[in-house]
Amino acid sequence: MDEVIEIQYAPREQQQQIHDLMDSKRFAVVVAHRRMGKTVSAINHLIRDAVLNHNEAPRYAYIAPTYSQAKRIAWDYLVKYVEPLGAVANIAELRVDFWGRRIQLYGSDNPESLRGQYFDGVILDEIGDQNPKIWTDIIRPALADRKGWCLFIGTPKGHNHFKELRERATKDEGWGLLEFKASETNVVDAQELQAARVEMGEDKYRQEFECSFDAAVEGSYYGQIINKLEDDNHIQSIPRDDICRTVTAWDLGMGDSTSIWVAQIAGSEIRLIDYYENHGVGLDNYVKWLRDNDHHKAEHILPHDVQVRELGTGKSRLEVLQDAGLEIRVAPRMSVDDGIQAVRRLLPRCWFNVPQVQIGLNCLRNYRRAYDEKRKIFFERPLHDWSSHGSDAFRYLAIGLDETASTWGESINKPARWVV
Repeated sequence: MDEVIEIQYAPREQQQQIHDLMDSKRFAVVVAHRRMGKTVSAINHLIRDAVLNHNEAPRYAYIAPTYSQAKRIAWDYLVKYVEPLGAVANIAELRVDFWGRRIQLYGSDNPESLRGQYFDGVILDEIGDQNPKIWTDIIRPALADRKGWCLFIGTPKGHNHFKELRERATKDEGWGLLEFKASETNVVDAQELQAARVEMGEDKYRQEFECSFDAAVEGSYYGQIINKLEDDNHIQSIPRDDICRTVTAWDLGMGDSTSIWVAQIAGSEIRLIDYYENHGVGLDNYVKWLRDNDHHKAEHILPHDVQVRELGTGKSRLEVLQDAGLEIRVAPRMSVDDGIQAVRRLLPRCWFNVPQVQIGLNCLRNYRRAYDEKRKIFFERPLHDWSSHGSDAFRYLAIGLDETASTWGESINKPARWVV
């Protein structure tokens, strides 16, 4: 007779719905209010699938925005629920092993730790705080060999890639969607919800407990402005017009991501027509992308550190790019705060060509102040995460255009009137 092993997990109705959805769909999105128990259900779904998996050496991953978050949020749950299975816990690597199976916790702030692996199932928790490339570039390929599944879970944080995933889950074959609003689940009692509404304010409450994507990301520098641009139809397909003056703006990474915005200036309008981001490649890769997309003849705005000489070659990156035939303009030095104000002045005059610039636009939506979890306050400095590079490149664009506004003809501070 088969041995019965009891795990101390009794899913509530909403959690059972998540398990049922994953039994019928390969990919699923769960939008859930705070304190709904989504992380507990996700961890237990990993465990159940691992137990029932008869493939050789099954591998599963739970991925949070950062490694420390994964440890803080999910590690205790994972250890608790695998204890009856006789699992061996390795806290140094945040993994448990049992019966030839492995479940491991990761942070998407270290994407290299995920490369080269295969997975039978993956949980992406608070996906709205993660670089969208973690799915497209790393996790989706890692699921291919085993035809593994993925569950995206989180609470809304503005109009970002989590919202895009939600929309995809409503229409793509093999995808499913569940949404859990606090006013409907009865997980949190009505008196506590009312107290939370008073303390948090209506916008924050609707985001955290009623799963609203309309509120800007808390601490966001540009979220409200971009929401207004979307309402005014400034985010749409935009035709390229090479009669316009074209500029690019770069954020150069040192062993990190490099981002490039491509803008066309038409009178008072700033048309963002293209965006590119990559990491771990040389400058020649970015020059090739510019040539392949016929952007190389633009004027290129780069940060002042482009002039720093590298010890290996004795050349600065400025000289390397100039040798490649690019016309370089070095952005003036300006504090981050002043640069952010320059972006805020520029954004209302901007039009964004989607889907070409969608990743860069997601960066701008998610660019926000760092938050002190202990003191529950925002610092007066930006959080450095996946959204920083695209946002920094846009900041250099704003600084560069601010400095050279007179060279564009009409002032960039006049209202935009262009409509497709």
